[in-house]
Amino acid sequence: MDTKVIPVLRIFDVKKANEFYIKWLGFKTDWKDGGGKTPLYTQISREHITLHLSEHYGDCTPGSKVFIHYDEIKALHKKLLAKKYKYYKPGLEEAPWNATIMQVSDPFGNKLVFNEYHKK
Repeated sequence: MDTKVIPVLRIFDVKKANEFYIKWLGFKTDWKDGGGKTPLYTQISREHITLHLSEHYGDCTPGSKVFIHYDEIKALHKKLLAKKYKYYKPGLEEAPWNATIMQVSDPFGNKLVFNEYHKK
């Protein structure tokens, strides 16, 4: 059996969520339920990363952090900066656990930490 963990992140505005996750970070919408007159619940993905986004009250709380193992973080960083997203210009940091990280926060206070361990 293949096991996969999928974080659920609380959102409050579908348009802002799409601008951040789809247009800027490059996720794609896999499926969605609701939206419009009912709260949206959707799955988005990019490469090996899958997230659920929910407008439903009580599904989760804003301000969550998702730690993502990611190879070629410098290429992702360069690609994101080239998109000139007016709300975010992420930096790269060297972490004390022998990795390079890039942390971004969505418009709802959720954090995504992309982590690339250094090869020994």
